[in-house]
Amino acid sequence: MQKLILQIIYSFFVRWFLKLIVGVKFDDSKFLLNEKQFIIVANHNSHLDTMSLMASVPAKLIHKIKPVAAQDHFGKTKFQEKLSNFFINSLLIQRKRDKEKRDNDPINKMIQTLDSGFSLILFPEGSRGEPEKEQPLKPGIGLVLSQRPDIKYVPVYMMGMGKAMPKGDNLIIPTNSTLKFGRPTKIKTTSVKEILNQIENDFIKLKMQ
Repeated sequence: MQKLILQIIYSFFVRWFLKLIVGVKFDDSKFLLNEKQFIIVANHNSHLDTMSLMASVPAKLIHKIKPVAAQDHFGKTKFQEKLSNFFINSLLIQRKRDKEKRDNDPINKMIQTLDSGFSLILFPEGSRGEPEKEQPLKPGIGLVLSQRPDIKYVPVYMMGMGKAMPKGDNLIIPTNSTLKFGRPTKIKTTSVKEILNQIENDFIKLKMQ
């Protein structure tokens, strides 16, 4: 049931709303059908980002992809947590690491989810930044990939989302927005710093296209 609902919501309603009303231009993502598993890594300027990414992937994959989101924002109550898990298919994590309690540790939760066969959507910048401005990448994605080096990451760069729905504003303003996919890539090293540099360089290349 959840699979069908997610497909209807994102592949039909959300996708066409974003295309026709907001003005989002989606890149072709059919190549993801050839990948068994992956981590989508994207820049983050707006609450539209997650919806746009979910709407951009092939319908067949939506139920297999979990957007990583902050527990204290999307799961403040048990009811809100259930809504987020069902209608966003989210993986809710706490913002800070908890090395003493592995079940609460965000890095461990992401790795467990990958080991269960799911793919992830992750925003390495963490929180939403100012429109059209990049933030330094946090080490989380580097830590996850360094422990699961055979899983490919897929860089995605989004432009215009922050203007369509900027941080702190719940009003959606139609504006030209684009979503560009890079190719599935394996890390070249297990060094967290070098992994972050690799992803940053991918973002720069996509931005310049």
